[in-house]
Amino acid sequence: MNRVKKVPTFKLALGVWALLYTATLFAQDLTSKFDGYLNTITRLSNFSGSVLVARDGKVVFSKGYGMANLELEIPNTPQTKFRLGSITKQFTATAILLLQERGKLSVQNPVCNYVDSCPASWSEITIHHLLTHTSGIPNYTNFPDWQKTMMIPVTIDSLIGSFKDKPLEFKPGTKMSYGNSGYVTLGYIIEKVAGESYESFLQKNIFGPLQMTNTGYDTHDKILKNRATGYAMVDGITVNSPYLDMTVPYAAGALYSTVEDLFIWNEALFNDKLLSAKSREAMMTPFQNNYAYGLAVDQQFKRKIVMHGGGINGFLTVLVRFPEEKVTIVALRNDDYGLPGPERIWKDLAAIIFGEKYEIPRGKVVVKVDPKIYDAYAGEYQVGPSLILKVTREGDKLMGGPVGQPQVELIPESETKFFVREVDAQVTFVKDEKGQVTHLILNWGADREGKKIK
Repeated sequence: MNRVKKVPTFKLALGVWALLYTATLFAQDLTSKFDGYLNTITRLSNFSGSVLVARDGKVVFSKGYGMANLELEIPNTPQTKFRLGSITKQFTATAILLLQERGKLSVQNPVCNYVDSCPASWSEITIHHLLTHTSGIPNYTNFPDWQKTMMIPVTIDSLIGSFKDKPLEFKPGTKMSYGNSGYVTLGYIIEKVAGESYESFLQKNIFGPLQMTNTGYDTHDKILKNRATGYAMVDGITVNSPYLDMTVPYAAGALYSTVEDLFIWNEALFNDKLLSAKSREAMMTPFQNNYAYGLAVDQQFKRKIVMHGGGINGFLTVLVRFPEEKVTIVALRNDDYGLPGPERIWKDLAAIIFGEKYEIPRGKVVVKVDPKIYDAYAGEYQVGPSLILKVTREGDKLMGGPVGQPQVELIPESETKFFVREVDAQVTFVKDEKGQVTHLILNWGADREGKKIK
């Protein structure tokens, strides 16, 4: 008979200890790199927010930087509450899937089953179309009067009424156009089917069961401990962000949370503690343009990611999951102008985790240029099959943005190079030998060329 050779107990213990020691050193090294990176961008670029990184179901890094409130000099911490903006959408999508699991609705049901006085143009729109931004309903936050209407409290009926009778932008299901109107309508459907408010349904069915005690629907009059103040920038000066009544973003963007609560949420979502595996799979299966149900599915460093970002007055946010590596990154920022934005931050932190190359962003240097040169840059640029950037001069400012969407200021670093605070992007204008502007290069994660077409 062959005998199994026994390993002495002390050798086994020594081996286990060595593995644990090595793992601890690796975790400490990562923590040091995370903190070094974030301290540097705080010093150079005034980063203000909270960041959390988790791996294998455990938090490996969680810390706040900058001020939650500049006037009272209250620092950000992992317990600081931030408005989430469009990260809200994944909670709305989950609520719909919970109702589907309970037999209350189907994502293939027509929206007109639930919307009173439903317009004929909506007859082909399903809940699935709303979830995937493929309904064709115009985005109410792009309407010309948005800056005025965002301050006025609304009922859900009047909010839907603001876009219900407008023409569809395309036949339902044929294109994808990201917006907020569809998710507002989903909130309305949740209330109609559940027989209670959107806020109440989420509290009873998601936040309560998961013990997310620092997450909820925000309102301006609520006394909220550890609330972060949101900031904007006007003419180079930091100011309180413009007022937004939280009845307006509703189920598309009205929630608040902390980095710690979003970690709890993400673990529950990916471990099927709330939804069934079948529903989770449906929620994370892209339909068009890498978008699924309240989540985008893409790749970074040749690894699958499931994510969503958010932007709302005074706040920029992102929640990212590498599902195969079980890595979660949360970055919440309480200003809507700072660089680097959460999009750049999570990519750099992921690069640190996976040993990829990254550079610590430096503060941007704003230069003064003669506004007359902006006239040569004005026009439209074809950046991709479905993306046209429009550039205009407004007084002494150069403005730009996708056609049909609000424009943002392009801030000069030189006479030809400009950056965008809101999305951590850079635009460089290129001229030919005769000095004519022929195209631009948009750097937003990667360089993309846009030929001047108009």
